[in-house]
Amino acid sequence: MQLLSGRWPGLLIYYLKERPKRFGDLRRDNPTVSSRILTLELRKLEAAGVIERVEVAIFPKHVTYELTAAGRELATLLDAIGAWWEGQARSMGAPLATAGR
Repeated sequence: MQLLSGRWPGLLIYYLKERPKRFGDLRRDNPTVSSRILTLELRKLEAAGVIERVEVAIFPKHVTYELTAAGRELATLLDAIGAWWEGQARSMGAPLATAGR
């Protein structure tokens, strides 16, 4: 659970569910995160085996980040937790945030 603590890991996994993305794409998806923090969070997720850093050798050379098999499994679990939370919030009559949907 320590891996998912903090503001950014869950969001990064969410944004990488769609497709592999470059650093700049992730910065646009998360405009309030600094480059330094984004780099640290990506390295943390890579070290944990959740994402993979792929160097693309075509011109111009660039790097993409994508979920590993473990990362895709974790994304599925996070989706299930999110669905559970929405159900709990509805049953309590709490308004649901719709940002990012």
